[in-house]
Amino acid sequence: MGAGVSSWRLARAVSKLGQLGVVSGTALDQILARRLQDGDPGGNIRRSLDQFPFPEMAERIWKTYFICGGKDEKAAYQAVPMQTKDGSREAKELCIVANFVEVFLAKEGHDNPVGINYLEKIQMPHLPSIYGAMLACVGYVLMGAGVPLKIPGVLDRFAKHEPASYTLQVAGAQEGDDTIMTFVPREFMERDLPALPRPKFLAIIASNTLATTMVKKANGRVDGFIIEGPTAGGHNAPPRGKLQLDAEGEAIYGERDKVDLAKIRELGLPFWLAGGYGTAAGLRSALAEGAAGIQVGTAFAFCEESGLKDEFKYALLEKAKAGQARVVTDTVASPTGFPFKVARLEGTISEPEVYAARARICDLGYLREAYRTEAGAIDYRCSAEPVSIYVSKGGKQENTVGRKCLCNALMATIGQPQVRAGKHTEIGVVTSGNDLTEVARFLRPGKSSYTAADVLAELLQSGAPAEPRLIKTAAEV
Repeated sequence: MGAGVSSWRLARAVSKLGQLGVVSGTALDQILARRLQDGDPGGNIRRSLDQFPFPEMAERIWKTYFICGGKDEKAAYQAVPMQTKDGSREAKELCIVANFVEVFLAKEGHDNPVGINYLEKIQMPHLPSIYGAMLACVGYVLMGAGVPLKIPGVLDRFAKHEPASYTLQVAGAQEGDDTIMTFVPREFMERDLPALPRPKFLAIIASNTLATTMVKKANGRVDGFIIEGPTAGGHNAPPRGKLQLDAEGEAIYGERDKVDLAKIRELGLPFWLAGGYGTAAGLRSALAEGAAGIQVGTAFAFCEESGLKDEFKYALLEKAKAGQARVVTDTVASPTGFPFKVARLEGTISEPEVYAARARICDLGYLREAYRTEAGAIDYRCSAEPVSIYVSKGGKQENTVGRKCLCNALMATIGQPQVRAGKHTEIGVVTSGNDLTEVARFLRPGKSSYTAADVLAELLQSGAPAEPRLIKTAAEV
């Protein structure tokens, strides 16, 4: 869906109705800081911080970022510390608190579980983020966009407030280089706490090989899989084999990219199907294949409770009603190198001429690549940063062509655009699955919007058993 689109409001709405609401765990430190600088509308963050187990940490975050009444709309948001391998204490505390707040608010007012979704590729915030979510008793952790073999073990250790480590992928790393990130909960705890519930872990996969690898080599219990096809929104797994493009420049997926569900069933773990299953018929089809249910993103991304900026939400709903909605798989937009789904919409980075007017800036850095310098240290680069700077760090100039700053664009998409020099405002990007063309079916007669309850009523219509947690909201970017 995109950072902040599957927010606590949407996840809470879905979980209250008996399915599994999943919040996006991407860039929550940035989102929390900007919500506070917007004045904490509704007092939701303050209410959450009052329940945070470490009040001194909570108060530091509040005093650093909260602006009573909100910042001036032409003022820039205060920068938050960029993530690095070792990270400052301030950066880690912000991750802990932000993840706690998002999960706490999603769980508020009901007793059903809530999940959180992370991208394995965004590795540097993993450990403090997961610990923060677990402090709020998150029920599920989902992770894709990589091979999260070590996450199950992290969950096991954090449940006992024990230190956990995670290896940072560093381009050019050599034997003996220190690439290990370690988080020690007791360095942040202000008092002793009882053991935390260990959330279930669901790996997001796009191949049988990865599923088998997770079962055989993960350092802890894997509780199931989300099997995501290339029609799903956000980042997609690249096609297997040599990349081939169609006449419109989109990646071509073939038979090799289809997951063999018979082999998945042999693994004996529950699985949910994602990408093109967001209909009652899709749910019945998934259940017939032995799935535990489906994961749905696009339908929920355009409902009233999602964090998507209303301007974008309603413009794309109108396009869908008129049969003019279009989603493309951009093979070069993302600095990660993964194909990225983009909805065509005027005034967003889907328009080349609009994005071309933006200066190349990388000041959020979630999609940066860690690399080994000639001196043996670890530094960071992004193919969407200024070309000369990227090349000076050893990056290849050809890798910069078409790359876009998704980090700043995704903040703008949820109504938190950075303002530069009092006049230059970042523009957004809407990521969506191919099902965008069909979302108008959730609109009731005479209505210009729909709710999460409308989506569930459609998906769980007669013929699809209304069992709990058949449906998960998608939250991956």
